[in-house]
Order: sequence, then C-alpha cells, then structure tokens
Amino acid sequence: MRIIRNNAISIFLGLLAPIVVFHLCIVVKIIPYSITWGGRLTNDTEMYVFETISILVNLFLIWILLMKAELVKIRFSPLILKIILWFFFGLFVLNTAGNVVAKTNLEKFFAFVTAFWAILLLYIQFPPSKKLKP
Repeated sequence: MRIIRNNAISIFLGLLAPIVVFHLCIVVKIIPYSITWGGRLTNDTEMYVFETISILVNLFLIWILLMKAELVKIRFSPLILKIILWFFFGLFVLNTAGNVVAKTNLEKFFAFVTAFWAILLLYIQFPPSKKLKP
C-alpha cells in the first residue's frame, strides 16, 4: 500500500515542481501576470503578493507530501498531516470552481489540473486496499 501511495505522491510532486517554476517565471516577468489569478491582477504589487503566496503554498504542499512519503526527517504527526491534506483537498476543490469561471482559457484548463490534484489527494489519503486472491 505504501508503494501505491508513494506513486501518487511522486506524480503529485512531478506536477507541483513545474507549477512553482511557472510562478517564479511570473515573478521575474518572463510570463505576464495577466494570464493568472483569473486575469484580475491589476499591478505589479498585487502580482508580487499573490505569486509569493502561491509559491510558498506550493512549497509547503511539496514539504507535506515529502513528509507523507516519509522522505524527510522533520515530520508532523500523522493526524496533523491528514488535517493539512484535507485542507489542501478543499482548497483544490474551491480552486477548481474558481478556474471554471476564470477569464483566461489557461486558467479554465487548470480546472482539470486542480480537479486531478484533488482526486490525487483523496488517493493519497485513502489508497486502495489490496485485494486478496482466493
């Protein structure tokens, strides 16, 4: 069961890393901020605040997933990890709804991504049990 959970965590980490790079590209203005946050950011100050929060939240989630996979030494208790992962599940469900009504097509596409992430978190929380052969 640990292998199945760790595969889901690996997939999630593989998806989160490019997202962090994407947000870093917005901060250094390689990518315009007008295509993020529902197209609602109006100036550089807002962009820096929102992108910094986004990067920190994504890095925190990466750290939590590494804890769940038992790949880092400093760990929260299993109950705290569960609570945090449920929080992120709720966040991704709300983010999916927000992306559906976004102004840009890129963010509308990310509704699929965030919905997939929510499903992955459910999978991480409740990995399928092994079926015994008769």
